[in-house]
Amino acid sequence: LYQMMENAGLQLANLARDVFLGGDVSDKRIGVLVGTGGNAGGALVAARRLTSWGASCDIGFGRDADALAPVPRKQFEILDKITTINPINVEDLDDRYDLILDGLIGYSLNGDPRGGMRDFIVAANLINVPVLSLDVPSGFDGELGVPRTPTIKATATLTIALPKIGMMHPSVATNVGRLFCADISCPPSVYEQLGLQPDYQNPFAKSPIVELRADY
Repeated sequence: LYQMMENAGLQLANLARDVFLGGDVSDKRIGVLVGTGGNAGGALVAARRLTSWGASCDIGFGRDADALAPVPRKQFEILDKITTINPINVEDLDDRYDLILDGLIGYSLNGDPRGGMRDFIVAANLINVPVLSLDVPSGFDGELGVPRTPTIKATATLTIALPKIGMMHPSVATNVGRLFCADISCPPSVYEQLGLQPDYQNPFAKSPIVELRADY
């Protein structure tokens, strides 16, 4: 789990730099929104990478940092050792940011977002800043393809390993945005166990990140 989270966060940071930050993160200001689970850990890894490369990353916690699950908590502790973390509240989210990374809620969503998670989603949707979501836009049901109330309106989504079924319909483009898929080092046996072989063709032969289309 640690390795997959590290890989997901690295690819998120790479995509943020190369597609949204002009290939150079120096002096860029990034708001990183995190919940408590695996998506939070991936976003915190991305924050560590981007901070190391010269960006300034502020962290918005959808719930108290003490609620982080054990593996994301470890990622938070690593980040805390290499930089001074600037926690932000919902009212701090504004147009001064160059990019928002959305790691609030993953595919395990159950019902509508609530509390601080909901408030950050609403705030991110109101500002004029691109949003890059990890795995699924927060509030979006990746299996059913149903946006809950509220759901992040992502500029782009970096899903991991495989696209979620609900993302592939053109009608959800408003929430998913441009759809990318990242390799997090899942071995071929995983795809075999999912029954995707022999039809599945690994898309990562030329790049660990590929852009997908609705007819993928």
